[in-house]
Amino acid sequence: MENLKHTVKDLSNGGFVLVLDTGAKIDPQAEAMIQALHSRSTGGIHSHLSVLRDKGAENFMEKFYVGYGHKSIGDCGRATIFVEGVSMLAAKAIQDWRLYSGQEASTRYIDFSEQTFINPLGTPEGEKMLEDMRTFYLKAQKPVQDHLKSLFPREEGQKESVYEKAITARAFDITRGLLPAGASTNVAWSMNLRQFADELMLLRHHPLAEVQEIAEKTEAALFEAYPQSFGHKRYDQTEAYNQACMQDYYYHDHESPEFELVHDGVNRDILKNYRNELEKRPAKTELPPYVADSGILTYDYLLDFGSFRDIQRHRAVVQRMPLLTIDHGFEPWYLESFPPSMLTELKAFLYDHQEQLRHLKASKEIKQYYTAMGYRISCRISGDIRALVYLGELRATRFVHPTLVKRAGALLDSLEALFGEYGLVIHRDDTPNQFDVKRGEHDIVIKEEKQTTEQSV
Repeated sequence: MENLKHTVKDLSNGGFVLVLDTGAKIDPQAEAMIQALHSRSTGGIHSHLSVLRDKGAENFMEKFYVGYGHKSIGDCGRATIFVEGVSMLAAKAIQDWRLYSGQEASTRYIDFSEQTFINPLGTPEGEKMLEDMRTFYLKAQKPVQDHLKSLFPREEGQKESVYEKAITARAFDITRGLLPAGASTNVAWSMNLRQFADELMLLRHHPLAEVQEIAEKTEAALFEAYPQSFGHKRYDQTEAYNQACMQDYYYHDHESPEFELVHDGVNRDILKNYRNELEKRPAKTELPPYVADSGILTYDYLLDFGSFRDIQRHRAVVQRMPLLTIDHGFEPWYLESFPPSMLTELKAFLYDHQEQLRHLKASKEIKQYYTAMGYRISCRISGDIRALVYLGELRATRFVHPTLVKRAGALLDSLEALFGEYGLVIHRDDTPNQFDVKRGEHDIVIKEEKQTTEQSV
């Protein structure tokens, strides 16, 4: 492992961008080249490998992918990047791409007693706001856990370690609403070379300077790692257009209802041909892709930013990026879930927090870093029946954050009311809001190697 040459670019806030070197002899550029050759020659893979050995992939990628603009060639090679020490806001920007693949660190498994909170203003006032939020978040942990144990005492036969993990996970779900969106996190980012180039073309014009820097450093790292596949020519008109779109229209912030269907573009004449598929679909099974040709639905709704982080991972739907403000109020569920003994103190904390935000001398985009993730945001989602049914059924279960369960349930209710007469069957979790100790088993742990007393011979 020490011989691998990862490409690293440091970020100004202390984080970094890392392009992973897997050590493969056929790197993503070479892989793209041999697939492209495969589309133009019947010589077979062995002849393509001979060309790769004799000529290398560098000139090929520079000429045909970057030079001539054969973008599909870039689809044939993948890269994996790790971005660390960036804000929750930056993580959402990276993931705001329908062909994104990857993972983000969960708020359940981050120690926020030490985690960096990003202060883009660099002022003592901003630092104090963030540290006040950290202090109250940490102070709330034990009282919230004790309150949960009183509501959900461990039952006979339940493993204590699993029960404790489930209580802790639920407590984190409640207290995460107090964390600032500027809390730092880590993101794994894996896509093909074409998608990286296309997404970075927009991210370098993002409203947040942090995201602009990540885009620039990521592009520089990819150019260093795969120089023949990056360094595309930039066109002034295209750059100006992308800048205007990102700077002026990227964030979505409108007066929103709790939950409402705002556009129904489903053609019932097409949909009625799929009655068999809608009626006979088993549980845990997706509708076939062709059902999507019946049309698109759009919903507007309010959801706290913490739960938006969960729903945003769905790539089959289109979601606008909401602007995090205090204008739509703090999600009531968080208040209702706190122990009654802390409620007065919590409300006083939130009042002070709102006053500080109102008087903070910063743009509305920068204020997001200092805003608690429990505040509700204006969301818009568009998708076909297949995508929306999958999303609703997956997110309306007892293993999902309750605020998102409520919205997913409303989505399923709407779909059932609209299309039940056409045969649509919805498979629901009968107890979506029940506390389930099995949540304590939802973890990824590295098992310790078993020690043996046997002697080798």
